[in-house]
Amino acid sequence: MILYLNKVNVFYDKFHALWDISLNVNKGEVVALIGSNGAGKTTILNTIIGLLKPKSGSIVFKDIQIEKLPPPSIVRLGIAMVPESKVIFPHMTVLEHLLLGAQIPRAWDKRKDLLEWVFTLFPRLRERKNQKAKTLSGGEAQMLNIARALMSAPELLLLDEPSLGLAPKLVDTIFEVINKLKNEVTILIAEQYIYKVLSISDRAYLIENGRIVLEGYSDELFENVIVKQKYLGR
Repeated sequence: MILYLNKVNVFYDKFHALWDISLNVNKGEVVALIGSNGAGKTTILNTIIGLLKPKSGSIVFKDIQIEKLPPPSIVRLGIAMVPESKVIFPHMTVLEHLLLGAQIPRAWDKRKDLLEWVFTLFPRLRERKNQKAKTLSGGEAQMLNIARALMSAPELLLLDEPSLGLAPKLVDTIFEVINKLKNEVTILIAEQYIYKVLSISDRAYLIENGRIVLEGYSDELFENVIVKQKYLGR
């Protein structure tokens, strides 16, 4: 087991956002957080990466308790996050963004190999490596966000709604890449595109109103009555 959350409770001021969240991710898995917008999926990821601090509960990554650590320390341990918003610096080139992602000791010495890896995953970024980020399309910007996170050589990659705002063809491309990454890095992904994410994940947790209401193997959740009726339209 590479990640374990045990009875994590998170508040926004007085609002109780996460209720006794317990979940685990095993090394080499793709685990999905599914549910509607506002269910608490992003809050879970932001808590793991250290942007939010739990009121109670614990988060353990590779046998290290991390819930009190700041985000830079968590990144150095081997977790990277691709946020829902496409965070790019418009006047930096694609290559400069990627090298920015490698600015930790575990990645910098391997930056040439990491660059070749992400360019193989995203050939379009290789073609545009000297372009300013502001010239990229929305899909290319999302590719850049994922590639920049991979440049830190993470052991666990957190993906927050990677398909958000993308055209259907680009959604397919992003999920093809995530599927290729399965053998390279452990992934915890929050996604509303439930059919797609259950197709490429090993296990999933259904989040509603800040609570885990269902969990299991992804192929089993495909056939679950609640998931079918509420989320798959079947």
